[in-house]
Amino acid sequence: MPELQQRQIQAASATYTTAHSNAGSLTHCARPGIEPATSWFLVGFINHCAMMGTPGSSFYVLSPSCRTVTMPHSYPALSAEQKKELSDIALRIVAPGKGILAADESVGSMAKRLSQIGVENTEENRRLYRQVLFSADDRVKKCIGGVIFFHETLYQKDDNGVPFVRTIQDKGIVVGIKVDKGVVPLAGTDGETTTQGLDGLSERCAQYKKDGADFAKWRCVLKISERTPSALAILENANVLARYASICQQNGIVPIVEPEILPDGDHDLKRCQYVTEKVLAAVYKALNDHHVYLEGTLLKPNMVTPGHACPIKYSPEEIAMATVTALRRTVPPAVPGVTFLSGGQSEEEASLNLNAINRCPLPRPWALTFSYGRALQASALNAWRGQQDNAGAATEEFIKRAEVNGLAAQGKYEGGGEDGGAAAQSLYIANHAY
Repeated sequence: MPELQQRQIQAASATYTTAHSNAGSLTHCARPGIEPATSWFLVGFINHCAMMGTPGSSFYVLSPSCRTVTMPHSYPALSAEQKKELSDIALRIVAPGKGILAADESVGSMAKRLSQIGVENTEENRRLYRQVLFSADDRVKKCIGGVIFFHETLYQKDDNGVPFVRTIQDKGIVVGIKVDKGVVPLAGTDGETTTQGLDGLSERCAQYKKDGADFAKWRCVLKISERTPSALAILENANVLARYASICQQNGIVPIVEPEILPDGDHDLKRCQYVTEKVLAAVYKALNDHHVYLEGTLLKPNMVTPGHACPIKYSPEEIAMATVTALRRTVPPAVPGVTFLSGGQSEEEASLNLNAINRCPLPRPWALTFSYGRALQASALNAWRGQQDNAGAATEEFIKRAEVNGLAAQGKYEGGGEDGGAAAQSLYIANHAY
């Protein structure tokens, strides 16, 4: 440190300083003779010393004259009525034993799903497939709390001309909508991405609210390798998620915050837990910075699992302990629910791991449930195969998986012993995109 700066710091520390707090502000008077630029350096320096344990006040402003420093202040972003509406919606979605059906696959993603069963990717075939899921009877009312729609699906109708939105709402299930517009490259990184779609989001949310949607989903993607995720990718995606969440709440929509860490790679369970904690800590810091009302949000994270290519096999109990530990270290108890994505696990594997999470002996202040796409639909899709005559059987397969996961969300699933069939097949897709 330059000698002049050292002398100025010594002079500042000997300065007679008075401080008083009034309505969230601090006024400090210091001896004249210190350059203004240096005085602002001293603000940061003395704050740093205070945080490091150096004796002295943690809030000094040393300047040639008295200055008033306004402390951080939260201007009300939501009324009490708005907060209650958001909180009530979130709690309805994650009521005991209930989770989310993620039926928000984009046109491109549906092309991949339908091609697996030899069905052409047309709007009509997509409508028919969604009808298979949405026509489930009242048995799903006790295990499905919300359904995430894709934009196209939100405005489609069943064979009888009834809008899908009304079909879902008539079962007492909350309608949600995917609002992000996909991932784009994050320049200067090792293949990392951020998510686009903030432009015009407020207007879109306002319209979706009018059209029956009460919650939304936005997916950000990070990956684990020797060099990733980078600090830039973590920070950028956290801030994007926070901005999205704030916009949703301003329009009466509960935001599902989804920072997905892909299972690609050969990393072990410990590495995934470490990265998950770093990502979630950044996300909740950003949500706090953006004044997001946590009681009116839901989190959709990955479970803490090893990379798909990891040679070590971990038990559901080990995955559960790592997952709950990561959540306890990062997710505030104000958040009403954590709705896990399945992340390429087989249907049965996703259910067994969710069940183990809900039996974990650690305290769990949030509802821990599911927001599954592939892990609720794989068996149904395989049974349907684009044939109208198979629609009933396909719907039964969906109901079966919904009921299984409703039990797993309460730690009551004993396992189906399904070592073969669609439920046991891996659903992993490298670098998965919706």
